[in-house]
This record gives sequence, structure tokens and C-alpha cells, in this order.
Amino acid sequence: METEVQLTIDCADPQRMVAFWAPALGYVPEPAPDGHASWRAYWQAMGVPADELPPGAGDIPESIVDPAGHGPRVWFQRVPEAKSGKNRWHFDLKAGGGRAVPVAVRRERVDAMVARLVEAGATVARIRDEPDTGFYAAAMLDPEGNEFDVV
Repeated sequence: METEVQLTIDCADPQRMVAFWAPALGYVPEPAPDGHASWRAYWQAMGVPADELPPGAGDIPESIVDPAGHGPRVWFQRVPEAKSGKNRWHFDLKAGGGRAVPVAVRRERVDAMVARLVEAGATVARIRDEPDTGFYAAAMLDPEGNEFDVV
């Protein structure tokens, strides 16, 4: 039996997270199922009660998908509480190309992706530059403070 995987990320603003993470991961906002103008229209057609659909829910996609169909669906679930501690998971965005690529080239690639992500709303927590081991990476925070790395 095949298992479908979805990553659910709690957040305060699903649309902001979709806008940030879709381009960061090379994903696209998930379109509403065929025949429905929006996710809200789909949920209403499925019988989801109005009191479970807060204003704005489903009007704009709250999930992203891999356009090639290989990666998991990522759903940004609105929750009332703020992030309160360190993530128990994080994304590693492998922009550098791996150890077979010269460290100077990896550094340029990582720095370029970091610049794009900062422009999109991320912040740099720290840069790890270890010349003795050839390791170079950026620890970053997404717009809601979730940790991730660019390596």
C-alpha cells in the first residue's frame, strides 16, 4: 500500500508562509480541486460547517505542492498560539551543490540563495564558515521564526 505524505506546519498566517515557502522550495501554491473556484468553495461543497471556516480561510491557497509531483504536500495550518520554542524539524535547502563542488562556488551559491530568501522575508540567524572542514552554511529563520538551513 502506498503512503501519501503531507507535512503540516502550524503558523499564524498561512498565506504569508505559502508566499515564502513556495519559491524557497521550488513548489507552487496548490490549486483548488477541479471544478471549484477556491479551497473555500471546495470545503463548502464537501459540507464543512461555516463555523469551521474563519474569514479568509481557503480564499487563497494554504498549501503548496511539488510541481513535479515528487515531494510531499506542505499545508500551513493556522493556529492561535505563537511559536514558543526551537523547531524539532527543519528544512535543509541544498543550494551549494554538495562537497564535490569547490567551497568557493558553494559559498557563492549559498550566499545568493540567502540574499533571495532575506528579500522574501527570512532573516539570517548565523553563518557557519568552517574553512578547516570546508563546511559553509547559513542558519535562517522564516517569516514566522521557524529555523531552516541553506547549505
